[in-house]
Amino acid sequence: MKRISILLLVLFLLVGGGCTLKKSDEQIIRVGATPVPHAEILEEIKPLLEEKGIELEIVEFTDYVQPNLQLGDGEIDANFFQHIPYLEAFSSDHNLDLTYLAKVHIEPMGIYSHHINDLAEIPIGARVAIPNDATNGGRALLLLEKSGLIGLGKKTLPSPGDISDNPKNLEIIELEAAALPRTLVDVGIGVINTNYALEAGLDPLNDSLFIEDSSSPYVNVLAIRKEDQNNEKLIQLAEVLNHDRVRNFIEEKYGQSIVPAF
Repeated sequence: MKRISILLLVLFLLVGGGCTLKKSDEQIIRVGATPVPHAEILEEIKPLLEEKGIELEIVEFTDYVQPNLQLGDGEIDANFFQHIPYLEAFSSDHNLDLTYLAKVHIEPMGIYSHHINDLAEIPIGARVAIPNDATNGGRALLLLEKSGLIGLGKKTLPSPGDISDNPKNLEIIELEAAALPRTLVDVGIGVINTNYALEAGLDPLNDSLFIEDSSSPYVNVLAIRKEDQNNEKLIQLAEVLNHDRVRNFIEEKYGQSIVPAF
């Protein structure tokens, strides 16, 4: 009888342990993010999610393509790296059924240079580097127009071909967004997304020659698959991303370089 009791106890522990492990696995959320500031913000909310019994696994990316492709394929549960216009354009171009659950912050795009201290100093024929994706490239061109360097004949998703006024004959060069900080030594100016500027050690407020203001429509969001809009874990993640702790963290760590959108 003792032997049977021991066997039953072992069996109970094995089965019980397996159930516990399965439940734990079901409480893990895998979220793709670029390192700065997105992964840093996600690290900040891990304790809040742990209080809800949810474990957050952060998967870091250094590009703007794989996070959406892997989300669409189901390899991650959500991503946090992009603004709404990019999400909508990418989803349309790649036939992905994605949406977003929470607006988190705005990263003002800025114009930077290693060669001049004022945009008025930019020489005729200078090379200008902008992101090569349609959404951020168009955003960069609109910022160049707002700064007074060019004029555009198209205001919605403009491309270099839509430049109607170019008094300094600037040469527009389209490059991968992540590579732009490294190219500043080779170009007159570069128009750079804040996350990549921060990763490169640039201070958007002090180092940029011109920067978007808080009225920017390019709000960074928590993106998910549309089929997961009612997923309780993701809803809780979205709620935590709009927590006062996140607002305080953004304001204390990044100053006015990043603006909370909630």
